[in-house]
Amino acid sequence: MKNTCEIIWSAEAIKNVKEIIDYLEWKWTERELRNFAKKLEKQIDIIKRQPLSFPKSKRKNIRRAVMTKQTTVYYEINNDAIRIVSLFDNRKNPKKLKI
Repeated sequence: MKNTCEIIWSAEAIKNVKEIIDYLEWKWTERELRNFAKKLEKQIDIIKRQPLSFPKSKRKNIRRAVMTKQTTVYYEINNDAIRIVSLFDNRKNPKKLKI
């Protein structure tokens, strides 16, 4: 595996990010929105550089990276690419996790 991998976003993960952004825009300030964007960028960068550093989840061949106490990034490693499967709100029922 290379030092960095290509990041591929699933349709579900893109939908999740849009939902989080919509919620932050509605309920919070521009500052919280920028903080979320920075944390997401940092988390994706860590996953990209060190994809094996996060534990495997109980589902399939998916790894989970806790970004904040509210959000977990689920991803899978495929050769030289990393597919972001989902961003999950940890406050939701785990049965609603789509991976």
